[in-house]
Amino acid sequence: MRILLWSNHQHGSYFGNGVGRHPREFPSGSGYYMHDVLAKGLADLGHEVYYHLQAGAAKPLPKGVERITAPPSEPVDILHNYSCFVNHAGLMEYVSRLGIPWVGTCHLDIQARGLDRSYARGNWIFVSRTLARLYGRERYVYNGIDPSAYCYSESKEDYLLFMSSIDWAFEKGLDTALALAVKMGFRLLVAGTSGEYAIIQKIEAICAKAGAEYLGDVRGERKAELLAGARALLHPTRLNEAFGLVMAEALMSGTPVICSDRGACPEVISPDVGFICNNEDDYQIAIESLGTISSRACREKAMREYHYHLMARGFVREYEAEIRQPSGEAPVPNLAAEFSPPSGRGV
Repeated sequence: MRILLWSNHQHGSYFGNGVGRHPREFPSGSGYYMHDVLAKGLADLGHEVYYHLQAGAAKPLPKGVERITAPPSEPVDILHNYSCFVNHAGLMEYVSRLGIPWVGTCHLDIQARGLDRSYARGNWIFVSRTLARLYGRERYVYNGIDPSAYCYSESKEDYLLFMSSIDWAFEKGLDTALALAVKMGFRLLVAGTSGEYAIIQKIEAICAKAGAEYLGDVRGERKAELLAGARALLHPTRLNEAFGLVMAEALMSGTPVICSDRGACPEVISPDVGFICNNEDDYQIAIESLGTISSRACREKAMREYHYHLMARGFVREYEAEIRQPSGEAPVPNLAAEFSPPSGRGV
């Protein structure tokens, strides 16, 4: 299959160098990472992959992936936009003119970004069953990650980890994590950055007051070490979580997850690899029960359910379905131009 991927980020930026306690344009960038590993996975499966990268490449593209800056001379079978509500006008004109089907990935509940759910289209592919059903749909492919980017360890250090874009710190439950650390006396490491110094400084002060260690932005080898060394990842989100990529990253590292019951958390985390919590008592019991979770079980679940090859195969199935029954819809408007998300809160 000839597949055209489009994104407006710089390839490889998700695992670039961490900037510590400094701002970053895209504090998370998880949606971009998914498109990067999808490109690699599709090429691994033997497909022809053309990657139209508006911002270029920070790292060499995987073998079998060709970077392009204009539509291919020969028609492709399908276009896949990294986002469901951001697109490239030239590529949309290209596929519309040639009658080429296209799909977009919905990485989040767009209502949280100020958009109405009625914008949802039939060729959106969601990242979890929970998110898809929120829109009355059934099309979803789980996020997948490359295990080579993480390190697996059964030996844990004496800390719990909270990792998130700090722009969303309290929506992700940082206050809950800090309160638990104060009450139960465990060491809490907080990782993540913002698009603004003011937010970084505020979070640093809040963490210091609670006795937690704020690390700022961590990536690459340091991030892998932090995930692998933690006794658990604390993810007490209040959001209608679309997937929660950091949970899959923790599992790949052999680290249990303690999360809330919001959104897709119960879909991603099963009792053999973590705990789903509804209230403070649940979180305390979960932390006290971490010894019952096997690091091997965490790794095996991640390899079995959240490997990037599985994601690539899932999207190929969706491509084939879209090719058999094209949506016939007009090119989607660039909805991102219709709102201004807070700094760092884009996909």
